[in-house]
Amino acid sequence: MGITKVVVRHEDFDLSAEEDALRRASTSAGAMVAFTGVVRDRNQGDRILSLTLEHYPGMTESAIRAIAEKARKRWGLDDIVVIHRVGRLEVGDQIVLCLVTSSHRGEAFEACEYIMDWLKTEAPFWKKEETPSGSRWVDARESDERARDRWREAGA
Repeated sequence: MGITKVVVRHEDFDLSAEEDALRRASTSAGAMVAFTGVVRDRNQGDRILSLTLEHYPGMTESAIRAIAEKARKRWGLDDIVVIHRVGRLEVGDQIVLCLVTSSHRGEAFEACEYIMDWLKTEAPFWKKEETPSGSRWVDARESDERARDRWREAGA
């Protein structure tokens, strides 16, 4: 069984440092895929000034770990790292890192996408956007739910 690292925190992460640590720990992997999500400046047609993420400590990490372990079983992954930030984030700030290692690139790419699709809809985070007109809570988008559901159709 490989590494499963799930962290929810306020502090930023260093992609290069996370990749280097995993590369040193995972000498059998032939592929490493990383996805980094960032705060965008527009959503639902409005300009975004900042984003605040809240979570339920313990429950959120457990939900992400369960998603990661399903991906590990489905694709035979070596290692998984998911770091998700909470608190107030500015446009351009990093929000999430999903990093997976596998024997082959195809499995690593698919597993990374699967983890992100399920995390967007199933991990207990609450998002509030600040716009020029005020703040608003943001629900999961239909497109996120469709992305998650395609994995169900594919047997996940």
